[in-house]
Amino acid sequence: MTGTEHTGADEDEYAGYAVPAGTYVAPEIKHTRFTRTLGMWTAGIAVVALALVGVSLMTTKKAPRFMCPPDCGRPPTGTPVMALPRYTAPDGSFSVSYPSPEAAYEVSKNSRGITAKFTAGDTGVLQLFSEPARGREPRQIALDLIKQKFPDAKIAYEIPNAMVGYQPGYGEVADSWPQGTSNSYIRIRTVLLVAVKNDLALVAGAVGPYHAFGPDFGPGLPSGVNLQIAQDMGKYVNSFTWKGDPAR
Repeated sequence: MTGTEHTGADEDEYAGYAVPAGTYVAPEIKHTRFTRTLGMWTAGIAVVALALVGVSLMTTKKAPRFMCPPDCGRPPTGTPVMALPRYTAPDGSFSVSYPSPEAAYEVSKNSRGITAKFTAGDTGVLQLFSEPARGREPRQIALDLIKQKFPDAKIAYEIPNAMVGYQPGYGEVADSWPQGTSNSYIRIRTVLLVAVKNDLALVAGAVGPYHAFGPDFGPGLPSGVNLQIAQDMGKYVNSFTWKGDPAR
């Protein structure tokens, strides 16, 4: 083949190149194996993933672990919600939220705290107040208060891990059977929660008729202590603060 080869008048022309006569072997074209390509991609992805996991572990703060009780951690520290009115003791020793005027309560105040009479449903009384500890433990203070208010009451059970204002304390549920107007006895249930800090006891108590909740009750969740007023008690118990406590 030399220069340009003509195979016929009507055929196309193709460029050619002169080469010495001989036998030639074309080298094999090497292709990258699929498994190797896949392995390289997998290794790359694994390296990137490990790097991201490492960065995440380095930048994420470890959640503190608590042995509860006695160390039950801290309450949530989000933006405080001031939806309820708040009582502050005249000496500033403590403060607590209490039911708003629009709720089904008749609220009265004194130098020790709040008394709120529940006027709906089963009725009842909610008290949020302070008591000088005088070196007494929360359990002893609760027993003294029960004996003072309801001398014939029988302790039904103690409340485990009871807290007041996120301060570990003591809680109990007691029953008494005062005689009604029709010579019948009414079962009255009392819930009492006490915690002590700075030798000042903060107390949350609720009293009302015993209510055996059943599947026909609703809407909302039943009371775990069989007392209707206790359904609304939790947010006030948690709102207690002693003087010097951080805002929450």
